[in-house]
Amino acid sequence: MTLKSVQNSQPLSLRRNFYWTFAGNMIYAGCQWGMLVVLAKLGTPEMVGRFTLGLAVTAPIILFSNLNLRAVQATDAKQQYRFGDYLLLRLITIVLAVVVIVGLTFVGGYRGETALVILVIGLAKGIESISDVFYGLLQQRERMDRIAKSMIFKGLLSLIALGGAVFITKSVAWGTVGLAFVWLFILIVYDIPISVKLIGVNSLQACLTLVREFFKMPIGRSPRQIDTKTLKELLWLTLPLGFVMMLISLQTNIPRYFIERFLGERELGIFAAIAYLQLVGITVVLALGQSATPRLAKYYASGDRSLFKNLLLKLIGVGVILGAVGVLLALVVGQEILTILYKPEYARYSSLFVGVMIAAGIGYIGSYLNFGITATRAFERFTIPYLLLTLLTVATSWLLIPNFGLVGAVWTLCIISIAGCLTSTFILIKIR
Repeated sequence: MTLKSVQNSQPLSLRRNFYWTFAGNMIYAGCQWGMLVVLAKLGTPEMVGRFTLGLAVTAPIILFSNLNLRAVQATDAKQQYRFGDYLLLRLITIVLAVVVIVGLTFVGGYRGETALVILVIGLAKGIESISDVFYGLLQQRERMDRIAKSMIFKGLLSLIALGGAVFITKSVAWGTVGLAFVWLFILIVYDIPISVKLIGVNSLQACLTLVREFFKMPIGRSPRQIDTKTLKELLWLTLPLGFVMMLISLQTNIPRYFIERFLGERELGIFAAIAYLQLVGITVVLALGQSATPRLAKYYASGDRSLFKNLLLKLIGVGVILGAVGVLLALVVGQEILTILYKPEYARYSSLFVGVMIAAGIGYIGSYLNFGITATRAFERFTIPYLLLTLLTVATSWLLIPNFGLVGAVWTLCIISIAGCLTSTFILIKIR
C-alpha cells in the first residue's frame, strides 16, 4: 500500500469531519429545499403537495427497510459485522420495500400523476438507500469528507434535473424521474468507486460475489459462502431500530396524511413549504450528530462515561441555540422570508412559521439525545416508547387537524416534539 493510500484511509479529526458533514448536509438540504422552491415558483401549491405526498407515503417504508444500518455500521466499533453483511441485507430489504410501495400505491387509491410520483420517488429512494450503506462504511472509518462530496454532487444535480424537467414538461412526475436517474448515476460513478479505494478491490469484489450468489441461489438453499446465521443476527439486531425509524417517520408524516385527506393537496403544499424551513437547523443537527456518533460510541464502548456525557451535553447546547435562533427569525422576519422564498400567498401563514420553528427547536434537542442512545447500541429501548408516540401523533392529528386546520397541524408538531424529547431523556437516563 502506498503512502498516499494510507493517508486516504486515515480517519479525519472530529472538527474536520464536522466541517465536511456540515458543508455536505447544508448544500444537500439547500438543494432539497430548492426543489420545493422551484415547484412553488414554477408550479402551484398542488404540485408541491403532490411531491410532498410522494415523500410522505414512501418515507416510512424506506426507513423501515433501511433498518438504520448506517447508524449500526458507524457504531460498530468492534467490527462485529463485515461490510458485505450490511450490503447484502440492505439489498434484500430494499427490494421488498419497493414491492410494498407499489402495492400500497394501488391499495391507497392513488391515481394518475399522484400515483406515478409516489412510485418513482419510491424507486429513487431505493437507489439512495444503496448509497446509504456505502455512507455507513465511510462514516465508520470517519471519512465524512467523501460522504459530503457525494451529497454535494447529488444535491446540485438533483436540483438541476428536477427544475429542468418541471420547466420543460410542467409535470412534477417527470421531475421525480430526473431525481431517480441522478441518484443512480452518483451511486455508480462516485459512491461505489470511492468505497473501493477505501476497503480495497478484493474486499468489495467478495461482497458483490456474496450478493450475486444470494440472488442466484435456489429457494430453500443457501450457498456456502453466505453466513446466513450472521445475516439473521444482524437482522434481529437492527429490526427494532428500523421499526423505530419507521415510527419516527410516521410521526412526521401522519399530520401530512390528515392534511391531504381533510384539507387537500393545496394546504399540504403550503404546510410542507413552511415546514421545510426547519432544514437549516436540521442540517446542523445531522452534521454534528453524525460526526460525533462514532466518537460517542467509542467513549461508551470503552466505559468512559464522563467523556460521553460531556460531549452529549455540548451537542444538546448547540440544539438549544439553534432552536432559539430559528424562533427569533420567524418572529421578526417571518413574513419577509416566506414572501421572498416562495410567493406572497405563503406569507399569510407566518404565524404557522413561528409554531413550526418552536416545534423544530425542541426536536433538535431530542435528535441529539437520540444520537446518544444510538451510540450505546441499546436499540431495543426505542421500540415501545416510539410506538406510543406514534399513537399519540394519530390521536392529536385526528382531534386537531380536521377541527383547526393547519393551526391544528402545528399544535400537533409541538405536542409530539415535547413528548419525543421527554421520551428520549427517559430512555437515556435508564441506560447504564
